[in-house]
Amino acid sequence: MSAASSASPLAQRDFRLLFGGSTISAIGDQFTLVALPWLVLKLTGSPAALGLVLATMALPRAAFMLIGGAVVDRLSPRRVLLAARTVNALLVSLLATLVLGGAIHMWLVYALALGIGLATAFAYPAGSAILPQLVAPAQLRAGNALFMAMRQLSMLVGPALAGLLISAGAHGGHGGMADAHGLGLAFGVDALSFVFSLASLVLIRVHGDHHPRPHDGGVLANVGAGIRAVWADLPLRAFVLYAAVVSVFVGGPIQVGLPMLADTRLDLGAASLGILMTANGGGMLVGSMLSGLAAKLVRNRLGLMVLGIDGLAGLALAALGLDHSTLTGAALLATTGILGGIVQVTIVSWIQRRVAPEMMGRTMSVLMFTFMGLGPLSAAIAGSLLKLVSLPTMFAAAGFMLTAIALTCMGSPALRSIGAPLRAPAAS
Repeated sequence: MSAASSASPLAQRDFRLLFGGSTISAIGDQFTLVALPWLVLKLTGSPAALGLVLATMALPRAAFMLIGGAVVDRLSPRRVLLAARTVNALLVSLLATLVLGGAIHMWLVYALALGIGLATAFAYPAGSAILPQLVAPAQLRAGNALFMAMRQLSMLVGPALAGLLISAGAHGGHGGMADAHGLGLAFGVDALSFVFSLASLVLIRVHGDHHPRPHDGGVLANVGAGIRAVWADLPLRAFVLYAAVVSVFVGGPIQVGLPMLADTRLDLGAASLGILMTANGGGMLVGSMLSGLAAKLVRNRLGLMVLGIDGLAGLALAALGLDHSTLTGAALLATTGILGGIVQVTIVSWIQRRVAPEMMGRTMSVLMFTFMGLGPLSAAIAGSLLKLVSLPTMFAAAGFMLTAIALTCMGSPALRSIGAPLRAPAAS
């Protein structure tokens, strides 16, 4: 192994630029992730409206995620990422201006959510595909580990800061809306963070900018080829279908339920929501650090490990329905975070080892579609269900459903084979 390939990815200038800009932007993103659901609840007081906003953001993301992956495989991921983050920066800046000026209305929230969802459909696949163009193949594992740790640290730091900022601005509302000043500042922090990300992307130089990959057919044909490649790989296909089912039945209730839990049952308001999200991020950071040990312990039984962890996570989520304490909720979400962190790192590493590089953008877009596209769509249903059932009932149903799905899928040979000795990668 050469010295270049064995050195830390941080020794590479372009990697340092991407990592630094992405770190600041990831922390800023957490401010919007806390502020947006809080804004909707303060404007409407309706969980159904919150679910609809999340669905409005998810629809274009779901519709264009696969196209985004194909575009990334055809073009430079740096250019795609630069364009997508520029659009996001403009939209979040507009949102901050409207909230601070007391001119925000729900129809504007829906419109901005739609635009943000469309931009992220291209940003996520581009972000996952740019790393192989910046570091040597032998450095990919270390580079991915650094980015995963950074994302978890942003989830640890960002939500708590966002919750405190929103709470600190609670007395500066406009037009009678509580927390307006703090919400506007939170969106402003995210908008400012994009400046650092955009600057780093402008300075990065990658091979793909001047030597684009050859491609056959149009974008839709490339999308079809990516889907066929995933479908032809039986364990990968089984995991994607499993993840899709989990996202539909569990993702939405959690997205809608946590802000409602903080608003109606916990004692610190927006700060409680920030603490819950911080606890989950801290747990995922610990889980990502434990993933290597977990993979060694289970060896070739990664699929069974994932299903077993999901079964335990479902029980922890069900217990949230009985929670009236920020501290207890934080402990439960830290537990689910640890379990989720182990699963996330091991599964992504397994996919990266399994999939051919020229298919990586499309394969990751299919995986992201199952989580970021389908999950928020179920939030609209979850918000409507809260008109008919109580919050504890919804948490219990989501948690027990996750446990039941995981236990049932333990009978699937394809899912149990995840992590088995690698065969030849699927052809493009």
